[in-house]
This record gives sequence, C-alpha cells and structure tokens, in this order.
Amino acid sequence: MKPSDEQHIAEPGLVVLDITGGDEDTVRAVMAALDERWATSGVGAVRRDPGEPGVRARIHADVLRPGQRNP
Repeated sequence: MKPSDEQHIAEPGLVVLDITGGDEDTVRAVMAALDERWATSGVGAVRRDPGEPGVRARIHADVLRPGQRNP
C-alpha cells in the first residue's frame, strides 16, 4: 500500500486505517462496520501480500461525520 501523507489527513477528524485480518470476510466485515459508524471511502479492495499472513485493506474515514446507517 502507498504511504499516507499529510494531505490525506490534513483536516481534523480524517483518518486512514490499515486493516489486517486472517481472511477476506473478516476484513470486509470490519470495513462495513466502520462504514456504518463514520463517513468512509467504503468497503474497498482486499489484498494478499505474497509471503505475508492474512489479508489487508485500507479505508479512509471522517470520524466527525456519521456513516451510512442501514435500516
């Protein structure tokens, strides 16, 4: 994954979260839960790095704005 820089998180409340889990379903469930709580970049791509355990994903979030609550 590309490194985050100051422009990615220049405003208060903006965060970049790198998520690592044992499988794709777990990582996608975490991203979906974050998306319900905060305004995020959404459930994105999950990737495997050769020779590394688990899967990884990155999500951008604005913790000051509410997310997409499912009825």
